[in-house]
Amino acid sequence: MIAIAGLDMAAWDALGKAAGLPLAALLGGTVGSVQAYNSNGLWLSHVDGVAEEASSLVAEGAFSALKLRLGRQKLQDDLDAIRAVREAAGDEIKLMVDFNQGLSFDDGLRRCHALDNEGLYWFEEPLAYNNTSGHARLAREIKTPIQLGENFYGPRELLKAVQAEACDCVMLDMMRIGGVSGWLRSAPIASAAGLPVSTHLYPEVCAHLMRVTETAHWLEWQDWAYPVLKEPFALADGHLVVPDRPGSGIEWDESVVKRFQYD
Repeated sequence: MIAIAGLDMAAWDALGKAAGLPLAALLGGTVGSVQAYNSNGLWLSHVDGVAEEASSLVAEGAFSALKLRLGRQKLQDDLDAIRAVREAAGDEIKLMVDFNQGLSFDDGLRRCHALDNEGLYWFEEPLAYNNTSGHARLAREIKTPIQLGENFYGPRELLKAVQAEACDCVMLDMMRIGGVSGWLRSAPIASAAGLPVSTHLYPEVCAHLMRVTETAHWLEWQDWAYPVLKEPFALADGHLVVPDRPGSGIEWDESVVKRFQYD
């Protein structure tokens, strides 16, 4: 699926360039901005460093939302990390948390209950991504929204989770869902169910798709590709701005790319 998605994205990029249209416009939307949260850091590092890091992440683009990774050995350490980020970034900052599938059902239920009154924006993948019944139970018992989707391969896995009411919002991964074509088949399933749709990785291409997604929610932003891009997409007040350039708007800095090329 991932290999096919790469080819699919290249084809859509070429089609947009041939038509002289940005991908968002080619798909019937417009260029513009997409609200984003900063996912550049706040990994499972020592609690002592998260406050300073959180302040730095907010300042990178005047962000109003951050993602914090949870799943430390002690629940209290996770709680301390949440509160340190809150104190440093401010109560108005939306704080998403990601367990990266790290918990058993029993531990996930215990931890989510313990953190349910911390005002968190969502709990992302507390359990193994394919534990549909477990996530459905969490979604019933926990008031904080359950976020799933980055590990869904194609629209059928998404549909299964939606039908089971296993999540309150979905996060699609461009490569695993099947590229642009896979997104266009999958996002409407979530939107028809009234579920907000966010993105996982690949912010430049995903920003185009968010401009044509009915229940577009949050763009996950990282600057990981910036070193190899000639002109990175601009950030403005916590939003990624889709440029008015044909295709995906991505142009590689070939001199930099060449340094990583294998002959």
